[in-house]
Amino acid sequence: MADGYLDVLVLRHLCTIIMEKTPGKLELILSYFADFTPLQLKQFEALDELYRDWNSKINIISRKDIDSLYEKHVLHSLSIAAIFEFPKDAQVIDIGTGGGFPGIPLAIFFPEVSFHLVDSIGKKLKIVDAVAEAIELKNVTTQHIRVEEIKNRKFDFVVSRAVAPLKDLWRWSKPLLKKSHAPLVQSSESINSSQLSLPGLICLKGGDLTSEIHDSGIRPRVMEIADLFNEEYFKMKYLLFVPR
Repeated sequence: MADGYLDVLVLRHLCTIIMEKTPGKLELILSYFADFTPLQLKQFEALDELYRDWNSKINIISRKDIDSLYEKHVLHSLSIAAIFEFPKDAQVIDIGTGGGFPGIPLAIFFPEVSFHLVDSIGKKLKIVDAVAEAIELKNVTTQHIRVEEIKNRKFDFVVSRAVAPLKDLWRWSKPLLKKSHAPLVQSSESINSSQLSLPGLICLKGGDLTSEIHDSGIRPRVMEIADLFNEEYFKMKYLLFVPR
């Protein structure tokens, strides 16, 4: 039997064991990702109760979506991790983070990467701070500010989820991006590897993006999340990458 095939079998066996020992809420995440530490599993598991509790006080997530937290918010955020692997010590800013997506799941996934989560609505960041503190997430900072008001700070990557049209996202992001950084590891053949030596904007969007991309005047790399995850929810959901 080929070694590579044996490795796959071992990985599947280990994933099965992990899923049997973890709460059902995490099964969806573990069906696509493995190799989490016990701390990461504990952090992901804690998100359900934390967001339910905070959502009862401040409506940060649609009431009808709270039962789909791991699919529509956590896994959706982690589609970025399925394509990109941020280098150690990278600096990432999540603009318009809302309740902490995609920043919180990505910060759990990449514990050696620094994430700065910003939003113009302070009460949303109150939730982000509380969640990060509760799960002892050490690589997250927050700032109550409009993104266009951020000065004298540079980042390797900007991430965003359903915040604004691509044209505006790029206008806000470009001044925040460094001119160079440690190379980004390519996890998908759908991205031109020559672009990965550049900082860039990574954003999550849905629906027909034809007009939005045309109006932006830029040509992002567009990846279908449905190619990564089989759930019906991810049809017509996309990940866009704009290198600086």
